Amino acid sequence: MKIRLGYVAIPLSLAPFTSASSMTYTYYESCEPNKRDEKLERIILSNFHHLKEILLYNYKNEIEFYRMTSHLIPLATHSKVTLDLNRYRLEFEKIGRLIRCYRMRVDTHPDQFCVLNSTRSEVVRSSINMLKYHEFMFRSMQIEGRIILHIGSGTFGVEASKKRFIKRFKELDSYLQKHIVLENDDKVFTMKDTLEVCEVLKIPMVLDYHHHLCNNHGEKVEDYIEVIFQTWEGTNEVPKLHFSSPKSKKEFRSHHDYIDLDAFLAFLEKIKFTNQDCDIMLEAKAKDEAMFRLIRQIKYKTDYKFIKNTIFEI
Repeated sequence: MKIRLGYVAIPLSLAPFTSASSMTYTYYESCEPNKRDEKLERIILSNFHHLKEILLYNYKNEIEFYRMTSHLIPLATHSKVTLDLNRYRLEFEKIGRLIRCYRMRVDTHPDQFCVLNSTRSEVVRSSINMLKYHEFMFRSMQIEGRIILHIGSGTFGVEASKKRFIKRFKELDSYLQKHIVLENDDKVFTMKDTLEVCEVLKIPMVLDYHHHLCNNHGEKVEDYIEVIFQTWEGTNEVPKLHFSSPKSKKEFRSHHDYIDLDAFLAFLEKIKFTNQDCDIMLEAKAKDEAMFRLIRQIKYKTDYKFIKNTIFEI
């Protein structure tokens, strides 16, 4: 069983490099039109430049699994800002060539404002625009990336909310549908809830183990993991999982800076009976540094065979 590790967005080792420099709408609105457009352009081109450097860093450190920022282009989906995203097609193409050349698996995760099953029509419209933006990025890069979503709002109860999501998803264009995968959340929709929706829609599911620990009704991961992995059949991709450690007992839902080694190894023991290769995204505040610290600890404490810096067999 081969495990490939990844990290989220901004490698701390390259600080202050960031591909997610932002501009708030308040600041944008306060500037003179010419100056604000020039400032926004500089930020966007800086983000593209730093993303190229981050991809090179990943390649040189044998990191093949990476979550790209959703904020590469600030204000890209803001209703009061008009941006011609096509003017950045050349930059997107350069990023895509690097990703293909380096053979990386890349995904994105829109923020908490992307709620497809919201009961508010303006939120649904905004969410669809966010999805279209992410799909545009992948299409412009000429890669098959994945957009990770939560089911979203629990208004009017879990079952009604699941039905709303299913209805809204079916109303999306097919080119959007094929990029979306669902993840269980830490408050409303459990692993079982999310799996049920994925099976209805025939889309892949991402198991977030930390979220499962926060939000479950006694279900055991080992009883569901094979079926979750089966949702990836026919995609030409190995299943992906999320793993993080609680910040503390008091702040259990929050992510720790690092990954608890013993908890991570215990999780692998729960799923290794599947003998299914999978990718595990580490959602730790210390980003790449947390990943490499975990790798050093794994090498010390286990006899797992490492194939590359971030890939090992159990």
